[in-house]
Amino acid sequence: MAAPGPGEYFSVGSHVSCLTCLGQRLQGEVVAFDYQSKMLTLKCASSSGKPNLNDVILINLAYVSDVDIINDRTETPPPLASLNVSKLANRARSEKEDKLSQAYAISAGVSVEGQQLFQTIHKTIKDCKWQEKNIMVMDDVVISPPYQVENCKGKEGSALSHVRKIVEKHFRDVESQKSMQRSQAQQTQKDSTLSS
Repeated sequence: MAAPGPGEYFSVGSHVSCLTCLGQRLQGEVVAFDYQSKMLTLKCASSSGKPNLNDVILINLAYVSDVDIINDRTETPPPLASLNVSKLANRARSEKEDKLSQAYAISAGVSVEGQQLFQTIHKTIKDCKWQEKNIMVMDDVVISPPYQVENCKGKEGSALSHVRKIVEKHFRDVESQKSMQRSQAQQTQKDSTLSS
């Protein structure tokens, strides 16, 4: 059955199994079904294997060769959980500010290294912004190009010390990642030389 016929639908909470046109078997609980577009939304076990997470899959029934209802739910589904609209609005505002900050850095001609350092600091300390090409952290610490530990200026104290540690760790991690990539490239080159 590629798609439900006229008047047929999937009940929220039912468990179904679908075989896609690619031969993939998908199984899960129906979260939503739109009859007009023939779109089915399933909640499935997490692909990461974590028991407290789920994958949500959207399935276009036009590309499904078989649908089996494993367990049909006949009772009314529980009401949807209420959304914390103010929390969602705050998150949207925060994400918008982050994107505008990234756009500002690019338009100001900040180096890629500076942008990466800003992102690293911002993960730990949210009070972080651009002031031309300088990074301002908590209005106490200024990091100027080329954004190294010695470019961290501010009143001596815990804030300056903390920011210096973040900058130091960031560049250690970047260097470690580069050396790992170099060794992988050398190994690949050796492998291809040996196989020739």
